[in-house]
Amino acid sequence: MKIVIVGCGRVGAVLAETLDHDGHEVIIIDLVTRAFDRLPEGFKGQAIRGDGTDEGTLRRVGATGADVLLALTEGDNRNVMAAQVALESLDIKKAMAKVNDPVRAAAYAELGVATLCRTTLMVDALQGFLGLAPTGLPSVIPAVAPHHSPREA
Repeated sequence: MKIVIVGCGRVGAVLAETLDHDGHEVIIIDLVTRAFDRLPEGFKGQAIRGDGTDEGTLRRVGATGADVLLALTEGDNRNVMAAQVALESLDIKKAMAKVNDPVRAAAYAELGVATLCRTTLMVDALQGFLGLAPTGLPSVIPAVAPHHSPREA
């Protein structure tokens, strides 16, 4: 599978390493070159310094037609923008944006961008640790409305 990861923080780096180890084609993009220090020495994927919300950058690094794009930066808006570009302009069929705010996560899913809400993931993990029931709030929210490229409208 060809996977594009936007954001080489802790989650992005560990995921890139795991996917690379499993034989997937991985392209990881970050604005900060030193973020790539988190990747292991034997990483075989591409580590590209650039803006993962920029269509031109994504095209230049070969993201067009990738199987999936995962936007994992610390910024909710940046993640949603990267996922939208992937879905609308780059013929990437699957994209997910990490979002911290549960209200925003649900709203973005309503607009057609699948989201992963780490806030509710962590709250439910802590509830489990305390022996309490999960909150029932969604953590992984699939896109409700299908995304259409402007060419399809």
